[in-house]
Amino acid sequence: MTNFRTLDHVDVKGKRVLVRVDLNVPVDNGVVTDATRIERVAPALTELADKGAKVILLSHFGRPKGRDAKNSLKPVAAEVARVLKRPVKFADDCIGAAAEATVAAMKQGDILCLENTRFHAGEEKNDPAFVAALAKLGDLWVNDAFSAAHRAHASTEGLGHVLPAYAGRSMQAELDALGKALERPERPVAAIVGGAKISTKLDLLGNLLSKVDVLIIGGAMANTFLLAQGKTVGKSLVEADLVKIAQEILAKARAAKKEIVLPVDAVVAEKFEANAPSRAVSVDAVGAGDMILDIGPKSIEQVVSVLARCKTLVWNGPFGAFEMEPFDTGTVEVAEAAAELTKAGKLVTVAGGGDTVAALNAAGAADRFTYVSTAGGAFLEWLEGKALPGVEVLKVK
Repeated sequence: MTNFRTLDHVDVKGKRVLVRVDLNVPVDNGVVTDATRIERVAPALTELADKGAKVILLSHFGRPKGRDAKNSLKPVAAEVARVLKRPVKFADDCIGAAAEATVAAMKQGDILCLENTRFHAGEEKNDPAFVAALAKLGDLWVNDAFSAAHRAHASTEGLGHVLPAYAGRSMQAELDALGKALERPERPVAAIVGGAKISTKLDLLGNLLSKVDVLIIGGAMANTFLLAQGKTVGKSLVEADLVKIAQEILAKARAAKKEIVLPVDAVVAEKFEANAPSRAVSVDAVGAGDMILDIGPKSIEQVVSVLARCKTLVWNGPFGAFEMEPFDTGTVEVAEAAAELTKAGKLVTVAGGGDTVAALNAAGAADRFTYVSTAGGAFLEWLEGKALPGVEVLKVK
């Protein structure tokens, strides 16, 4: 996707640059416990400051109802300074006299973090008056928050209509990676869709069927597909009311000559707990008291052999109850195989979604994937084929 403006298209020296970042990071007792999102935007912030911009950070934090000290970005601004290894000033509001005075005092290369945009109701309403109050502080707007791009809020979309708009480096990397995965991929393309429920991923499955060559279904949602094929799934998590929908998806795939890969064996246990006695059985031999908690060894082999003949993989959702041993085996082994194929230059791998990132990190494979998106909702909406307001506004019309 090259039809959007990037930092290569603008001279930022001496300019006040409003940068929308996602600083909605986990904080415990005033300490940031995971700085991944800050690390992702650090290169763009450093680049802007080094080029002589006055860098002004905009972000939401949590879901405050009005001004609430526990949702202040102040401790997060301190973490940004630590990651960037340079000072970051903080303003107690994101609009109004205090913010304006702090911005007016900035020198080239300074970095300033404004207070939580959601302290104002105008942020989520995308209120033109609030957009104008923010726009007063900057000469141009850089959106570097793909994870918030599915929301049409003042700081994520509204500003793009009133100021010159550019994609930040992390946004650019995300859009490039996603474009390579689904818009102009090397074929064959496989998608792994896992997780618990078909109901939350109906749009996703529908869009992917039109884009990919092979759809690999894992997690508890695979149980509903097995049930749709007339197999018994014992006490497994299943959406019995969606069997008809699962049958329709299978029929659609057949009609479009798309391959759907479902488990051929499963790891079952009678209790859902770590290290519960378990065994691998064929999907035709699941007992009445059994719970399917992972894919079995034959299914792992099958998935790995599919990946070996594909050129691109999009991954969203684990294969089993990966947070609990030994039911993480399917996810870990497939992740390892995908990572090795990527390292060998044979497969482009793009993954995203909270559980997926956690599973790939647990497998020690995330850093060997082509791209791992830290965006949850935005990544899913993109996979569903939906237009993201925060991306649309960056496109060159």
